[in-house]
Amino acid sequence: MAESVPRIASRDASQVVPALRESGAVIVEGFLDADCLQRFNQELDPVMESLDPAREFVNPGVSFFFGAKTRHLTAVAAHSQVFAHEILPDDLFAEVSEEILGEGACSVILNTAHVMDRGPGAERQLLHRDEQVWPHVPQPHPELQLASVIALERFDRENGGTCVVPGSHRWPRDRQPTEDEIAVAEMEAGSAVLYLGSTIHAGGANTSAERGRRGMHVSFCAGWLRTEENQYLSVPIEAVKAMPERSQALLGYVAHDAIAVGGGYLGTVDLVDPVSRF
Repeated sequence: MAESVPRIASRDASQVVPALRESGAVIVEGFLDADCLQRFNQELDPVMESLDPAREFVNPGVSFFFGAKTRHLTAVAAHSQVFAHEILPDDLFAEVSEEILGEGACSVILNTAHVMDRGPGAERQLLHRDEQVWPHVPQPHPELQLASVIALERFDRENGGTCVVPGSHRWPRDRQPTEDEIAVAEMEAGSAVLYLGSTIHAGGANTSAERGRRGMHVSFCAGWLRTEENQYLSVPIEAVKAMPERSQALLGYVAHDAIAVGGGYLGTVDLVDPVSRF
């Protein structure tokens, strides 16, 4: 039987971080409160309804990975005030990402934020580590990414709750899990599973007859990495100007300054922080 994903009914980073380091994944119950969850879903409903589950992505491999039964909303900061002003700059996200990624980065940025509604018949994704998008970084290396899936409705085994392999962040890169090592992150709406970029996981198969499974993937990475999602073109600049300073920084509008550790600087505009031009 698979080792279960640890659960914490607290937003205390001092409890979340040790569990995350030990298991590679942790469920934080009540990550979003009921009011925030309701307002966020209300913003998303009309946008999600307009999406085509069979849309094409950047290449056929990515289209296959996400499947033809999933409504997929990209650039969430461009579509949701609740996300851009409340969820993205969340204190727990900030504390955990800075703790987990601090060894290998002087700053943290948003890698990607997507909402995915995996409909009935959606197959399980290929098991993977999110950090595989950066295959040229030599092994071993510090953690490059903190990822999460927030349940925007109940996640269970039947409707495709996220599959996670606890402990896999410590495995040799060529080791593949057996089926009995794969756990399902079953959780109530508003809870979130946080996991390391080095942890094996996948979106689960939705075997229900009529229930969807809406969730949001939010991941952060070291500030010196190229992100999966180009936030500069994905989010209108006028919307960025109205966001909290931390959201602006996470979208890439603060320079990555590594001078204090013997490095250089990345992402300046005329050799100053981009945010100073707002």
